Amino acid sequence: MDMGAGGDSRSNGAGGSVLAERLNHLFANMHPPGAPYTNAFVAEEISGGAEEYGGVKVTEQYLSMLRNGRRANPSPELLRALAKFFAVPVGYLLGDLSQPQAARVEEEVRFLAAMRDQRVRAIALRSVGLPPEVQDSLTTIISQFRQQMNLPADPPEQGGDRRGE
Repeated sequence: MDMGAGGDSRSNGAGGSVLAERLNHLFANMHPPGAPYTNAFVAEEISGGAEEYGGVKVTEQYLSMLRNGRRANPSPELLRALAKFFAVPVGYLLGDLSQPQAARVEEEVRFLAAMRDQRVRAIALRSVGLPPEVQDSLTTIISQFRQQMNLPADPPEQGGDRRGE
C-alpha cells in the first residue's frame, strides 16, 4: 500500500474526489437489507476472497482513506475488486464512463436500493403482466398519493424524460 504524501494535499474531505463520492454512494446504497456495509466488512470480503477478487488485499484503514478523499489513486486491481464487490462497471470507479453512463449506473444503484424495501418490491412485482394502460393508471395513482404527501410526483433523479408528457 502506497502511503506517500502524493495525494494528501488534494482534498481534505470526500467532496474533493469523484472516487470518494462514488465509493460513498456505493457503500450507502449497495447492500442487502439492513445496515450498510462497513469498511472492515468490505476489506475482509475482498482480502479473503483471493480468487474471486484477484488476490487483492486491502485494509479497513485504506478504504477509509479512499472514502474520505485522503487517498485517490488506488491500484487498478483494487478498483476492479471494489467494482466486482459492488456489482458496478469498473469504469464507474475509474472515471472512464461518460456522464450519461455514470448517471445510468447511479440510477440502477438507486433502483436496487429501492427494491430492498419489501413493500416497494411487492408493488413493483404485482404490476408485472398488467396491460400498459393499467400500469399507467397505477403510476398516476402513485403520483397522486405522492402529491398528497407533499412529495415530488417522481422520486428524485428517476429519468422523468422518458415519460413524454
